Amino acid sequence: MALIDTINPVLAAGWGKGDAGWGIKEYMARGGYEALRKVLTDKVSPEDIIATVKASVLRGRGGAGFPTGLKWSFMPKGIPGDKYVVCNSDEGEPGTFKDRDLLRFDPHSVIEGMIIAGYAMGAARGYNYIHGEIFEIYQRFEEALDEARAAGFLGENLLGSGFNFDLFAHHGYGAYICGEETGLLESIEGKKGQPRFKPPFPASFGLYGRPTTINNTETFASVPFILRMGGEAFLNLGKPNNGGTKLFSVSGHVNKPGNYEIPLGTPFSKLLEMAGGMRGGRKLKAVIPGGSSAPVLPGNVMMDCTMDYDSIAKAGSMLGSGAVIVMDETVCMVKALERLSYFYWEESCGQCTPCREGTGWLYKVVHRIENGLGRPDDLDILLSITPKIMGRTICALGDAASFPVNSFVKHFRSEFEHHIEHKQCLVPKDVQWAGSTFHRSPQS
Repeated sequence: MALIDTINPVLAAGWGKGDAGWGIKEYMARGGYEALRKVLTDKVSPEDIIATVKASVLRGRGGAGFPTGLKWSFMPKGIPGDKYVVCNSDEGEPGTFKDRDLLRFDPHSVIEGMIIAGYAMGAARGYNYIHGEIFEIYQRFEEALDEARAAGFLGENLLGSGFNFDLFAHHGYGAYICGEETGLLESIEGKKGQPRFKPPFPASFGLYGRPTTINNTETFASVPFILRMGGEAFLNLGKPNNGGTKLFSVSGHVNKPGNYEIPLGTPFSKLLEMAGGMRGGRKLKAVIPGGSSAPVLPGNVMMDCTMDYDSIAKAGSMLGSGAVIVMDETVCMVKALERLSYFYWEESCGQCTPCREGTGWLYKVVHRIENGLGRPDDLDILLSITPKIMGRTICALGDAASFPVNSFVKHFRSEFEHHIEHKQCLVPKDVQWAGSTFHRSPQS
């Protein structure tokens, strides 16, 4: 899914040439590797680099929105032995497709960002964990690594600075749970991709038991631009507490689905306009603003939001990864929730009983309602299950499965009640979006 439109492009400045513009020559013609060269030749201190990233108010672009500079400062100093930087490119949540395009059209920005991060945190090795279902992207990143190595940007004594750093791609296997940072580390180590207990946190006990910092693809790609333009200039592209621009993956019932780069704080109405407006001129019904794990918001609520962490949180959802799923009036919200609940049930690693069993219960109840077998107490059952999952698991997948259930029932309860009472959908069949069909019927 290629980029369609931007406002003040930073990350997507070189995407216009598509597959013809990803190489190192094209990247350097746009100023690529200048930030790294300045850092190494001017011997910029790691403390100054981290201070610049803090000043930019760059927040993690993978979902949590944690301040990047603060996260980098957690890496212990003066400890002998290996340290690692790891890029989380395991983009497997429904609605997300920005990181694969970053790696497709501008992989060198990620490489340069990871090298600078390694220098700032005293790490000599990095890994990029790439989602298993985008093998061609993995191959391209390997080609970009070869180019960077041949140009002297990877390996020993980079640009005569005495700094050594090498970077490797690691191909995942399509498991959604490996998008959780410690499950990702387990997978790199060759083990089953299951999350670890925290503490200890990766900054003290990460990859191979060594200090490790993990950031999202888009986060690392932002770093070279921050060092070139300055932290304050990057911050001013966005709004207070929400620095810079961000990539949003817009999908669903819009005329022009795709990736859009806009300043944080841009009104949602502007983003919807950039995406061509509602398909067929239909009415906006609901939006999931941050990937399938974010709570759904009614369309009228979303139209009053700006696209930044604080505004979306105030409305009752999360900016998350920036995957914006748009739904029009033809969508049956029961069927949509059934599909989401099925995904989280399928993708649970099974390590924690509340998640392993609870996600299955959620799906079974929603499946029952959607198929005309709903019971009068089913909504109470659903809302009694979620608090028994949330906060009771090793990782956040249980919460991710619970957020949609709570928000769909909260905002669209009448549709669920209609299904239960009338054994059919509130949305007329002649206009209803077909959606996804299920061939697996769980035992009730």
